[in-house]
Amino acid sequence: MTADTVLLDIDSDFMRPPEQVMRLDRMGSSFPTRLSFMRTLIRRMSKENWKFERISREVDKDGYGVSVYSAITPLRTYSLIAFTQEIPAEMRTDRVIAEVWDATFSLFDGIPAQDDIDYLANNTPKQEGGRYRPSELVLARANKSLRVFENVIASLAKGIQPDLDLLSSVGYLMRTTAVYGSGKFGCADRAKIADREECKPPFQIELLAVYLIRWFTIDSVEELAKERGGDKAVRLNENTRQFIGVGNSTGLGMAPFLLKHPTLIHNWVVAKETALARVRSIETPLQGTLEVFLKSLLQVSQHIDEWNVEDAVQAERISCLTDEIQALRIWCEDESNIFRPYPWNGIYHYVEDNFSLECQEMIVSLIIEPHG
Repeated sequence: MTADTVLLDIDSDFMRPPEQVMRLDRMGSSFPTRLSFMRTLIRRMSKENWKFERISREVDKDGYGVSVYSAITPLRTYSLIAFTQEIPAEMRTDRVIAEVWDATFSLFDGIPAQDDIDYLANNTPKQEGGRYRPSELVLARANKSLRVFENVIASLAKGIQPDLDLLSSVGYLMRTTAVYGSGKFGCADRAKIADREECKPPFQIELLAVYLIRWFTIDSVEELAKERGGDKAVRLNENTRQFIGVGNSTGLGMAPFLLKHPTLIHNWVVAKETALARVRSIETPLQGTLEVFLKSLLQVSQHIDEWNVEDAVQAERISCLTDEIQALRIWCEDESNIFRPYPWNGIYHYVEDNFSLECQEMIVSLIIEPHG
């Protein structure tokens, strides 16, 4: 289906024009939606009841060694092989010139044999300096957030949960400094996996690798805490575990990608804009969708309060967004504003006429959300 055929299904009054959407300030204000690549992957994991298993963990008392974590889908298995090492303080950097990292990873197609692990042990830690085979789908590396990583281990070893203020100020235990796929350095070309259902949406295999890296980081701090604290040590509670993400140092590789693949970018943007237009064109809301939206407004208010950034300009934008979401909640309390024909279009236009780009794009995500 082409973009043109999609647009024919929607009244043009509800479709935002390219000159409005394709502007850096607006695109930079975008938020994830239920169409986002990671959300797509998580839904598939849940729907298909994927299983996850730590196959092996062969590390010393400081956590250095090799571990294997597998994602088991209905048809096949993917395995993250994680290599960890101690690195000198003077060599620790997230810059592209780095030659050593706290952890390096290969996402393997299947369950690796010992020969596969031995081969990758001589290559994966070298990253660009190594050589890989079609059995490897993703190559990645990551460094610790030393302050948070050590704090979490020390706390769990003492039998207490980590400092949430410290954890929320960073948000992760490790940050990736590269995630390579699609034929880089000899890894499998995209064509090898393109016909697999779980690989058809964009970046699913790369994001699966990142998802498993997140699990690896959480597992690592819990195991190291147990090593230090013995029977006194505890695991992260469920809420804290869910809060932890994976950091990303720069994402510079996306810049040339965006320039070289305009058709892909067009398709992704059209998918989101089509979803928005379809929701705005609904004359009578589906049962329960407005209630979900109002609940989401409350949740996002709480979520914004947790954002911490050092950049003064962005901090001001976050403060403005907080005030605008509160103002929108008050506006929505007047039922005459939302319980009327084309309520989603009315909400969208009210926000567009009165609030910042950050708020506009946040509401785009929120009004798409109930319509899965």
